[in-house]
Amino acid sequence: MTFQPVVVGSGLAGWAFLAQTRDTQEAAFQAGGALTRDTDYFRERIGEIGSAEELVSDRRLLRVALGAFGLDSEIDSRFFVRKVLEEGTLANDTFANRLSDKRYFALSEAFGFDLDPPNTALSTFGDQIVAQYRGRQFEVAVGEVASDMRLALSLDREIATVTDRQLSDDAAWFTMMATPPLRAVFEQALSIPGSAGALDIRRQLELFREKAAVVFGTSEFSQFGTAEGTEALRDRFLAQSDLTVAPSVASRGSVALALLQEAQAPGFGGLLP
Repeated sequence: MTFQPVVVGSGLAGWAFLAQTRDTQEAAFQAGGALTRDTDYFRERIGEIGSAEELVSDRRLLRVALGAFGLDSEIDSRFFVRKVLEEGTLANDTFANRLSDKRYFALSEAFGFDLDPPNTALSTFGDQIVAQYRGRQFEVAVGEVASDMRLALSLDREIATVTDRQLSDDAAWFTMMATPPLRAVFEQALSIPGSAGALDIRRQLELFREKAAVVFGTSEFSQFGTAEGTEALRDRFLAQSDLTVAPSVASRGSVALALLQEAQAPGFGGLLP
């Protein structure tokens, strides 16, 4: 049976509980049989894959490949994914470079099917993708309980994908705006409605900067690249989440905690008093 993560409460209180129990909960989740079978299969087979066509033809491999980049829902878009992978990222006019969602760029860049040999030939590649997949699948499972907690869990990684690239300030903001999970965090933290996505792209940039300056004291994206900056963003996001969460969530969390304490659920190892 697959372990179902437990989230108690919402907002900052819910995050405090999840952060405290994350290692134990994630270990219990990672021990699931289906997850282990899929990742073992990926490790065994990926070194033999030399083209995008071969990858998309194997659904089990493709599920892990897409899931490692948060693209699980694209599992049936084989021709689309194949095009993303085949063209690679080296040329400016490739499909991955032209797509607004930068997760496709990360996917294509990681597999490197525009290289000879592709990155799938590297001895460390299978372990790298499997680690990403396992981490993201735990986030997905948490998201089935509380969607905002999934976003909070992913924030450190998503911020790093922008700040580690040493982009200009404009480019960093644009990349954030084109990364759905990250944009969702910023929109909620800065009280920007989703409808702002219909505005001219330059006006969107101005809006995010203006709001960031008011809330965080500066409009520079680089502020979020520090541990303190990321934590401040997450705290603001979760505080705003608490303002919009349904009243029943907190009570459901209390029930879950009570059941967990009473049952001393296997896998928690005496975590709770």
